[in-house]
Amino acid sequence: MQRFTKIVAAGIVTTSMSVMAGFADTVRIAFVDPLSGPFATTGTNGLAEYEFAAEELVNKKGGVLGGKQFEIVAFDNKMSGKESLIQVQVAIDQGIKFIAQGNSSGIAHAITDAVNKHNRRNPDNRVLFLNYSAVDPALTNEKCNFWHFRFDANADIKMDALTDVMAQNSDLKKVYLIGQDYSFGKAVADAAVRDLTAKRPDVEIVGNELHPIGKVKDFTPYARKIIASGADAMITGNWGADMVGLGKAVIEAGFTGPIYTYYAASNGITRTFGEAGKGSIYLVAEGLQNPPVSERMSTYVDAFNAKYPDHDISQARITNVVEMLAKAIDEAGSDTDVVAIANALEGMTHDSIWGGKVFMRPQDHQAIQNVHVGVHTDEDMRHPLDNSTFGILGTNTVEMAGAESETTCKMDRP
Repeated sequence: MQRFTKIVAAGIVTTSMSVMAGFADTVRIAFVDPLSGPFATTGTNGLAEYEFAAEELVNKKGGVLGGKQFEIVAFDNKMSGKESLIQVQVAIDQGIKFIAQGNSSGIAHAITDAVNKHNRRNPDNRVLFLNYSAVDPALTNEKCNFWHFRFDANADIKMDALTDVMAQNSDLKKVYLIGQDYSFGKAVADAAVRDLTAKRPDVEIVGNELHPIGKVKDFTPYARKIIASGADAMITGNWGADMVGLGKAVIEAGFTGPIYTYYAASNGITRTFGEAGKGSIYLVAEGLQNPPVSERMSTYVDAFNAKYPDHDISQARITNVVEMLAKAIDEAGSDTDVVAIANALEGMTHDSIWGGKVFMRPQDHQAIQNVHVGVHTDEDMRHPLDNSTFGILGTNTVEMAGAESETTCKMDRP
Protein backbone atom coordinates (compact mmCIF):
# COMPACT_ATOMS: atom_id res chain seq x y z
CA MET A 1 0.00 0.00 0.00
CA GLN A 2 1.46 3.35 -1.03
CA ARG A 3 2.01 5.78 1.83
CA PHE A 4 1.45 9.50 1.45
CA THR A 5 1.16 12.78 3.26
CA LYS A 6 -2.18 14.51 3.79
CA ILE A 7 -2.30 18.22 4.55
CA VAL A 8 -5.19 19.17 6.81
CA ALA A 9 -6.36 22.80 6.87
CA ALA A 10 -8.88 24.49 9.16
CA GLY A 11 -9.98 21.19 10.60
CA ILE A 12 -11.72 20.05 7.39
CA VAL A 13 -10.79 16.55 6.28
CA THR A 14 -11.88 14.77 3.12
CA THR A 15 -10.93 11.13 3.24
CA SER A 16 -12.03 8.21 1.08
CA MET A 17 -13.41 5.03 2.61
CA SER A 18 -10.46 3.09 1.21
CA VAL A 19 -8.04 5.38 3.06
CA MET A 20 -10.05 5.01 6.26
CA ALA A 21 -9.80 1.27 5.93
CA GLY A 22 -6.06 1.60 5.47
CA PHE A 23 -5.58 3.41 8.78
CA ALA A 24 -5.44 0.09 10.59
CA ASP A 25 -2.25 -0.67 8.69
CA THR A 26 -0.57 2.63 9.52
CA VAL A 27 0.92 4.46 12.46
CA ARG A 28 0.04 8.10 11.85
CA ILE A 29 2.18 10.98 13.10
CA ALA A 30 0.66 14.47 13.03
CA PHE A 31 3.13 17.08 11.80
CA VAL A 32 1.88 20.41 13.19
CA ASP A 33 4.02 23.27 11.87
CA PRO A 34 3.86 26.25 9.48
CA LEU A 35 3.16 25.28 5.88
CA SER A 36 2.07 28.77 4.85
CA GLY A 37 3.16 32.29 5.75
CA PRO A 38 6.66 33.67 6.42
CA PHE A 39 7.95 30.48 8.08
CA ALA A 40 6.53 28.05 5.50
CA THR A 41 9.99 27.26 4.11
CA THR A 42 11.11 25.95 7.48
CA GLY A 43 7.93 23.93 7.95
CA THR A 44 7.88 22.36 4.50
CA ASN A 45 11.55 21.44 4.86
CA GLY A 46 10.84 19.67 8.15
CA LEU A 47 7.88 17.88 6.59
CA ALA A 48 10.10 16.56 3.80
CA GLU A 49 12.59 15.33 6.38
CA TYR A 50 9.85 13.49 8.28
CA GLU A 51 8.42 11.93 5.12
CA PHE A 52 11.82 10.70 4.01
CA ALA A 53 12.83 9.35 7.42
CA ALA A 54 9.55 7.46 7.80
CA GLU A 55 9.89 5.86 4.39
CA GLU A 56 13.62 5.08 4.42
CA LEU A 57 14.19 4.19 8.07
CA VAL A 58 10.93 2.45 8.95
CA ASN A 59 8.64 1.56 6.06
CA LYS A 60 11.28 0.14 3.72
CA LYS A 61 12.55 -1.99 6.60
CA GLY A 62 9.21 -3.65 7.21
CA GLY A 63 7.51 -1.08 9.42
CA VAL A 64 6.64 -1.74 13.06
CA LEU A 65 4.71 -4.47 14.82
CA GLY A 66 5.25 -6.89 11.96
CA GLY A 67 4.32 -4.61 9.09
CA LYS A 68 2.53 -1.38 10.07
CA GLN A 69 3.78 1.58 8.11
CA PHE A 70 4.51 5.10 9.36
CA GLU A 71 2.40 7.84 7.76
CA ILE A 72 3.05 11.55 8.24
CA VAL A 73 -0.13 13.64 8.30
CA ALA A 74 0.59 17.34 7.82
CA PHE A 75 -1.37 20.07 9.61
CA ASP A 76 -0.69 23.74 8.79
CA ASN A 77 -0.63 25.70 12.05
CA LYS A 78 0.10 28.97 10.22
CA MET A 79 2.65 29.74 12.96
CA SER A 80 -0.22 30.49 15.33
CA GLY A 81 -0.65 29.13 18.85
CA LYS A 82 -4.43 29.20 18.53
CA GLU A 83 -4.38 27.47 15.15
CA SER A 84 -1.92 24.89 16.49
CA LEU A 85 -4.32 23.88 19.24
CA ILE A 86 -7.14 23.57 16.72
CA GLN A 87 -5.03 21.33 14.51
CA VAL A 88 -3.84 19.21 17.45
CA GLN A 89 -7.49 18.63 18.38
CA VAL A 90 -8.31 17.71 14.78
CA ALA A 91 -5.45 15.19 14.83
CA ILE A 92 -6.66 13.71 18.12
CA ASP A 93 -10.23 13.50 16.78
CA GLN A 94 -8.85 11.49 13.85
CA GLY A 95 -7.33 9.01 16.27
CA ILE A 96 -3.72 10.10 15.79
CA LYS A 97 -1.60 9.28 18.84
CA PHE A 98 1.62 11.14 18.05
CA ILE A 99 1.97 14.92 17.68
CA ALA A 100 5.24 16.24 16.20
CA GLN A 101 6.02 19.96 16.39
CA GLY A 102 9.18 22.02 16.62
CA ASN A 103 8.96 25.52 15.20
CA SER A 104 8.43 27.98 18.07
CA SER A 105 8.83 27.21 21.74
CA GLY A 106 5.82 29.42 22.40
CA ILE A 107 3.66 27.06 20.36
CA ALA A 108 5.34 24.07 22.03
CA HIS A 109 4.30 25.43 25.42
CA ALA A 110 0.69 25.66 24.23
CA ILE A 111 0.76 22.13 22.81
CA THR A 112 2.38 20.49 25.81
CA ASP A 113 -0.19 22.09 28.13
CA ALA A 114 -3.04 21.00 25.85
CA VAL A 115 -1.74 17.43 25.57
CA ASN A 116 -1.26 17.21 29.33
CA LYS A 117 -4.82 18.38 29.98
CA HIS A 118 -6.27 16.14 27.28
CA ASN A 119 -4.53 13.07 28.68
CA ARG A 120 -5.74 13.77 32.21
CA ARG A 121 -9.32 14.11 31.00
CA ASN A 122 -9.19 11.24 28.49
CA PRO A 123 -7.19 8.36 29.99
CA ASP A 124 -8.48 6.01 27.29
CA ASN A 125 -7.37 8.27 24.44
CA ARG A 126 -3.93 9.58 25.36
CA VAL A 127 -1.39 11.03 22.96
CA LEU A 128 2.34 11.84 23.00
CA PHE A 129 4.03 15.10 22.07
CA LEU A 130 7.26 14.56 20.10
CA ASN A 131 9.08 17.90 20.28
CA TYR A 132 11.80 17.85 17.66
CA SER A 133 13.01 21.45 17.72
CA ALA A 134 11.44 23.73 20.36
CA VAL A 135 14.34 24.30 22.75
CA ASP A 136 13.14 26.61 25.55
CA PRO A 137 14.72 24.96 28.63
CA ALA A 138 11.48 25.38 30.59
CA LEU A 139 9.85 22.63 28.53
CA THR A 140 11.98 20.03 30.28
CA ASN A 141 12.22 21.93 33.55
CA GLU A 142 9.31 23.61 35.31
CA LYS A 143 6.91 22.90 32.41
CA CYS A 144 7.89 19.25 31.94
CA ASN A 145 5.34 16.46 31.78
CA PHE A 146 5.31 12.73 31.11
CA TRP A 147 3.74 13.09 27.65
CA HIS A 148 6.41 15.43 26.25
CA PHE A 149 9.74 14.26 24.79
CA ARG A 150 12.35 16.67 23.41
CA PHE A 151 14.75 15.28 20.82
CA ASP A 152 16.80 18.46 20.33
CA ALA A 153 19.37 19.83 22.76
CA ASN A 154 17.82 22.68 24.72
CA ALA A 155 18.95 26.30 24.42
CA ASP A 156 21.09 26.14 27.57
CA ILE A 157 22.94 23.04 26.38
CA LYS A 158 23.62 24.63 23.00
CA MET A 159 24.74 27.94 24.49
CA ASP A 160 27.15 26.14 26.80
CA ALA A 161 28.80 24.54 23.75
CA LEU A 162 28.75 27.77 21.76
CA THR A 163 30.29 29.89 24.51
CA ASP A 164 33.02 27.30 25.05
CA VAL A 165 34.14 28.10 21.50
CA MET A 166 33.67 31.84 21.99
CA ALA A 167 35.72 31.78 25.18
CA GLN A 168 38.72 30.61 23.14
CA ASN A 169 38.57 33.69 20.90
CA SER A 170 41.02 36.14 22.47
CA ASP A 171 39.93 38.88 20.03
CA LEU A 172 36.44 38.88 21.49
CA LYS A 173 35.78 42.11 23.40
CA LYS A 174 32.22 43.24 22.70
CA VAL A 175 29.16 41.10 21.93
CA TYR A 176 25.71 42.09 20.69
CA LEU A 177 22.75 39.81 21.49
CA ILE A 178 19.68 39.94 19.26
CA GLY A 179 16.77 37.56 18.98
CA GLN A 180 13.06 37.01 18.49
CA ASP A 181 10.74 38.28 21.21
CA TYR A 182 9.27 35.09 22.62
CA SER A 183 10.23 32.37 25.08
CA PHE A 184 13.07 30.88 23.02
CA GLY A 185 14.63 34.23 22.14
CA LYS A 186 14.56 35.22 25.79
CA ALA A 187 16.09 31.87 26.83
CA VAL A 188 18.96 32.34 24.37
CA ALA A 189 19.68 35.84 25.68
CA ASP A 190 19.58 34.72 29.32
CA ALA A 191 21.89 31.79 28.63
CA ALA A 192 24.32 33.97 26.68
CA VAL A 193 24.58 36.52 29.49
CA ARG A 194 25.03 33.82 32.11
CA ASP A 195 27.62 31.77 30.22
CA LEU A 196 29.66 34.68 28.87
CA THR A 197 29.79 36.28 32.31
CA ALA A 198 31.08 33.02 33.77
CA LYS A 199 33.55 32.11 31.03
CA ARG A 200 34.69 35.51 29.75
CA PRO A 201 33.95 38.20 32.35
CA ASP A 202 36.17 40.57 30.36
CA VAL A 203 33.74 40.55 27.42
CA GLU A 204 31.25 43.43 27.35
CA ILE A 205 27.67 42.82 26.22
CA VAL A 206 26.95 46.01 24.28
CA GLY A 207 23.43 45.15 23.16
CA ASN A 208 20.67 42.80 24.29
CA GLU A 209 17.67 43.24 22.04
CA LEU A 210 14.50 41.36 21.09
CA HIS A 211 12.40 42.05 18.01
CA PRO A 212 8.87 40.88 17.03
CA ILE A 213 8.92 37.36 15.62
CA GLY A 214 8.00 37.05 11.95
CA LYS A 215 6.95 40.69 11.58
CA VAL A 216 10.11 42.65 10.77
CA LYS A 217 10.31 43.30 7.03
CA ASP A 218 13.54 45.32 7.07
CA PHE A 219 16.30 44.59 9.58
CA THR A 220 18.44 47.53 8.41
CA PRO A 221 17.77 49.64 11.54
CA TYR A 222 18.85 46.74 13.76
CA ALA A 223 21.97 46.20 11.65
CA ARG A 224 22.91 49.86 11.99
CA LYS A 225 22.58 49.69 15.77
CA ILE A 226 24.80 46.61 15.86
CA ILE A 227 27.49 48.36 13.80
CA ALA A 228 27.21 51.54 15.90
CA SER A 229 27.64 49.56 19.14
CA GLY A 230 31.20 48.62 18.18
CA ALA A 231 30.42 44.91 18.66
CA ASP A 232 33.02 42.56 17.30
CA ALA A 233 30.69 39.52 17.57
CA MET A 234 26.97 38.71 17.54
CA ILE A 235 24.81 35.99 19.06
CA THR A 236 21.35 35.24 17.69
CA GLY A 237 18.80 32.47 18.02
CA ASN A 238 16.86 33.73 14.97
CA TRP A 239 15.48 31.14 12.59
CA GLY A 240 13.59 30.99 9.31
CA ALA A 241 12.73 34.27 7.60
CA ASP A 242 14.01 36.26 10.59
CA MET A 243 17.46 34.70 10.24
CA VAL A 244 17.51 35.43 6.51
CA GLY A 245 16.47 39.05 7.06
CA LEU A 246 18.85 39.71 9.91
CA GLY A 247 21.79 38.02 8.21
CA LYS A 248 21.30 39.88 4.95
CA ALA A 249 20.98 43.25 6.69
CA VAL A 250 24.03 42.75 8.88
CA ILE A 251 26.22 41.65 5.97
CA GLU A 252 25.09 44.57 3.80
CA ALA A 253 25.79 46.97 6.68
CA GLY A 254 29.41 45.79 6.69
CA PHE A 255 29.58 43.71 9.86
CA THR A 256 32.65 41.46 9.60
CA GLY A 257 32.90 39.84 13.04
CA PRO A 258 31.85 36.30 13.96
CA ILE A 259 28.10 35.67 14.16
CA TYR A 260 27.22 32.82 16.53
CA THR A 261 23.90 31.21 15.70
CA TYR A 262 21.50 28.37 16.36
CA TYR A 263 19.84 28.16 12.93
CA ALA A 264 21.95 29.92 10.29
CA ALA A 265 21.90 27.17 7.68
CA SER A 266 19.73 26.05 4.76
CA ASN A 267 16.26 27.46 3.90
CA GLY A 268 17.65 30.41 1.94
CA ILE A 269 20.03 31.31 4.75
CA THR A 270 23.16 29.61 3.44
CA ARG A 271 22.82 31.25 0.02
CA THR A 272 22.18 34.61 1.66
CA PHE A 273 25.45 34.49 3.55
CA GLY A 274 27.43 32.96 0.67
CA GLU A 275 31.00 34.16 0.37
CA ALA A 276 30.39 37.01 2.82
CA GLY A 277 29.70 34.54 5.63
CA LYS A 278 32.71 32.33 5.00
CA GLY A 279 34.65 31.76 8.20
CA SER A 280 32.45 34.11 10.22
CA ILE A 281 29.07 32.36 10.64
CA TYR A 282 29.11 29.76 13.41
CA LEU A 283 26.31 27.26 14.03
CA VAL A 284 25.64 25.06 17.05
CA ALA A 285 23.67 21.90 16.25
CA GLU A 286 23.49 18.14 16.42
CA GLY A 287 24.13 15.96 13.38
CA LEU A 288 26.45 18.09 11.24
CA GLN A 289 27.14 16.47 7.88
CA ASN A 290 30.68 17.74 7.23
CA PRO A 291 32.94 15.95 7.62
CA PRO A 292 30.72 12.85 7.17
CA VAL A 293 30.74 10.44 10.12
CA SER A 294 30.03 7.39 7.95
CA GLU A 295 29.17 6.23 4.46
CA ARG A 296 25.71 5.30 5.78
CA MET A 297 25.12 8.93 6.71
CA SER A 298 26.35 10.21 3.36
CA THR A 299 24.21 7.72 1.46
CA TYR A 300 21.14 8.86 3.41
CA VAL A 301 21.85 12.55 2.76
CA ASP A 302 22.50 11.95 -0.95
CA ALA A 303 19.25 10.01 -1.30
CA PHE A 304 17.30 12.77 0.45
CA ASN A 305 18.82 15.46 -1.77
CA ALA A 306 18.00 13.42 -4.87
CA LYS A 307 14.34 13.13 -3.84
CA TYR A 308 13.97 16.65 -2.46
CA PRO A 309 16.38 18.85 -4.48
CA ASP A 310 14.85 22.05 -3.08
CA HIS A 311 15.23 20.99 0.56
CA ASP A 312 18.08 20.10 2.90
CA ILE A 313 18.48 17.95 5.97
CA SER A 314 18.72 20.86 8.36
CA GLN A 315 17.14 19.17 11.39
CA ALA A 316 19.04 15.91 11.69
CA ARG A 317 17.26 14.99 14.93
CA ILE A 318 14.12 14.15 12.93
CA THR A 319 15.68 10.81 12.01
CA ASN A 320 16.18 10.12 15.72
CA VAL A 321 12.50 10.90 16.43
CA VAL A 322 11.35 8.45 13.77
CA GLU A 323 13.76 5.63 14.62
CA MET A 324 13.34 5.92 18.39
CA LEU A 325 9.54 6.02 18.12
CA ALA A 326 9.61 2.90 15.94
CA LYS A 327 11.80 1.11 18.49
CA ALA A 328 9.54 2.18 21.36
CA ILE A 329 6.40 0.94 19.58
CA ASP A 330 7.98 -2.44 18.89
CA GLU A 331 9.21 -2.68 22.48
CA ALA A 332 5.77 -1.75 23.81
CA GLY A 333 4.10 -4.24 21.46
CA SER A 334 1.48 -1.61 20.66
CA ASP A 335 1.02 1.56 18.62
CA THR A 336 -1.90 2.76 20.77
CA ASP A 337 -0.73 2.19 24.35
CA VAL A 338 1.08 5.51 24.69
CA VAL A 339 1.98 4.90 28.35
CA ALA A 340 3.89 1.76 27.36
CA ILE A 341 5.47 3.60 24.43
CA ALA A 342 6.50 6.51 26.66
CA ASN A 343 7.99 4.06 29.17
CA ALA A 344 9.98 2.49 26.31
CA LEU A 345 11.27 5.90 25.19
CA GLU A 346 12.36 6.82 28.72
CA GLY A 347 15.96 5.82 29.19
CA MET A 348 16.34 4.62 25.59
CA THR A 349 19.84 4.71 24.09
CA HIS A 350 19.89 4.99 20.33
CA ASP A 351 22.75 4.73 17.81
CA SER A 352 22.17 7.75 15.61
CA ILE A 353 22.75 7.78 11.89
CA TRP A 354 24.62 11.05 12.56
CA GLY A 355 27.19 9.32 14.78
CA GLY A 356 27.31 8.82 18.53
CA LYS A 357 24.41 7.92 20.76
CA VAL A 358 21.19 9.61 21.81
CA PHE A 359 20.00 9.03 25.38
CA MET A 360 16.48 10.02 26.39
CA ARG A 361 17.00 11.16 29.96
CA PRO A 362 14.20 9.66 32.08
CA GLN A 363 13.91 12.40 34.67
CA ASP A 364 12.95 15.16 32.23
CA HIS A 365 12.60 13.57 28.77
CA GLN A 366 15.48 15.65 27.42
CA ALA A 367 17.55 13.97 24.70
CA ILE A 368 21.26 13.91 25.48
CA GLN A 369 23.51 13.69 22.43
CA ASN A 370 26.67 15.02 20.81
CA VAL A 371 26.49 18.73 20.00
CA HIS A 372 28.75 20.33 17.42
CA VAL A 373 29.86 23.83 16.56
CA GLY A 374 30.60 24.38 12.90
CA VAL A 375 31.57 27.21 10.57
CA HIS A 376 30.03 28.38 7.28
CA THR A 377 32.46 27.59 4.46
CA ASP A 378 32.80 26.13 0.97
CA GLU A 379 35.91 24.13 1.86
CA ASP A 380 35.78 20.34 2.41
CA MET A 381 32.05 20.31 1.60
CA ARG A 382 30.89 16.73 1.00
CA HIS A 383 27.33 17.89 1.64
CA PRO A 384 26.72 21.57 0.78
CA LEU A 385 23.39 23.20 1.65
CA ASP A 386 20.73 25.36 0.06
CA ASN A 387 21.65 24.54 -3.57
CA SER A 388 24.92 26.36 -3.04
CA THR A 389 28.59 25.44 -2.73
CA PHE A 390 28.52 26.39 0.96
CA GLY A 391 27.65 24.43 4.08
CA ILE A 392 28.64 23.94 7.71
CA LEU A 393 31.96 22.29 8.58
CA GLY A 394 32.21 20.92 12.11
CA THR A 395 35.06 22.37 14.15
CA ASN A 396 34.26 21.42 17.77
CA THR A 397 32.28 18.57 19.35
CA VAL A 398 30.89 18.24 22.86
CA GLU A 399 30.29 14.56 23.59
CA MET A 400 26.86 13.86 25.13
CA ALA A 401 26.36 17.55 25.80
CA GLY A 402 24.32 18.39 28.88
CA ALA A 403 24.56 14.91 30.37
CA GLU A 404 25.29 16.37 33.79
CA SER A 405 23.03 19.40 33.47
CA GLU A 406 20.53 19.90 36.26
CA THR A 407 16.78 19.87 35.79
CA THR A 408 13.98 21.22 37.94
CA CYS A 409 11.49 18.80 36.39
CA LYS A 410 9.10 17.18 38.85
CA MET A 411 7.22 14.75 36.66
CA ASP A 412 3.90 13.12 37.54
CA ARG A 413 3.66 9.68 35.97
CA PRO A 414 0.45 7.77 35.20
